[in-house]
Amino acid sequence: MSRAKIAQHARAWIGTPYVHQASCKGAGTDCLGLLRGLWRELYGTEPELVPAYTPDWSEPQREERLFFAAKRHLLQKPIAEMDQGDVLLFRMRKNGVAKHLGVVGQAGAAPTFIHAYSGHSVVENALTLPWCRRVAACFSFPDYGG
Repeated sequence: MSRAKIAQHARAWIGTPYVHQASCKGAGTDCLGLLRGLWRELYGTEPELVPAYTPDWSEPQREERLFFAAKRHLLQKPIAEMDQGDVLLFRMRKNGVAKHLGVVGQAGAAPTFIHAYSGHSVVENALTLPWCRRVAACFSFPDYGG
């Protein structure tokens, strides 16, 4: 599967309602659930059991749980090299823990990302400057990194 196909698979989730801790295309998902669903489509099974988590993730404890989980299973790369199908990790507050994920839908001059957004559904948004400032890391799926 190509990197463009990864973005295409992510787009197939657009319109799926936001449901905390869910990961079912068409029925409900959160941002991690979207990534989990894509992983299942790429590899057949999830890489690890995901424990229950709160919407604030590990912010009160100041633990980078999502960042370290991404590092365990994905290939980190420079943000400046992001490409279609890559995973972006966001900090929603300055100096906060990383607690949001999205998939690059389109790279280049007018980049977009696909994500499950609380209070909405899975959407594709422009990767505008306010979003760019929140990007904490960029990752590729294993076997799709180059």
